Amino acid sequence: MTTIVLADDEVLLRTALAALLPLEGDITVLAEAQDGQTAVDATLRHRPDVLVIDLEMPGVDGLGAVAEIRRARPEQVVLMLTRHARPGVLRKALKLGVQGFVSKSAEPAHITSVITTLHAGKRWIDPDVSALAVTEDCPLTDREADVLRVTGEGYSVADIAARLHLAPGTVRNYLSNAMRKTQTRTRHEAARYAREHDWL
Repeated sequence: MTTIVLADDEVLLRTALAALLPLEGDITVLAEAQDGQTAVDATLRHRPDVLVIDLEMPGVDGLGAVAEIRRARPEQVVLMLTRHARPGVLRKALKLGVQGFVSKSAEPAHITSVITTLHAGKRWIDPDVSALAVTEDCPLTDREADVLRVTGEGYSVADIAARLHLAPGTVRNYLSNAMRKTQTRTRHEAARYAREHDWL
């Protein structure tokens, strides 16, 4: 049996996976989480064999949650669900020790199989995820993307600076670069443009 914590802010997808994964294989869902901080708390409390976590979540995102979990539980096995396979994101996740990547559009049977593979000590990156990451032509630096991601959640420059531990002037520079690269007039337009092109 493989135990998991399942973290995704999309209620329909999360509840569907929580119901379907145990039917596809010998999997027990110990807890569900709707955001990054809840995922951290649930993982540290339940100590699952595998954490199945969405990359994009409100507040603390998937990468932030994994980083926090790694500090307390470095051996935690992680499967990341993603629609966004930017090379920078993959690099960051691999540096954090994420063992698996699966597209959010994958069949539950496939996700179950990958969970079992990771629990056995192996790695897995879906071919479509890795292909997207290799072919995606994103002009944004990782930091510019981070700033736009938080901008998209409606935060002010001061809030973004505090959340990312940057100086407000540095945040403005990143936003200015991002607006130039996306050829947009406001940071919110830049964030929207970047999301539409799957750069975030």
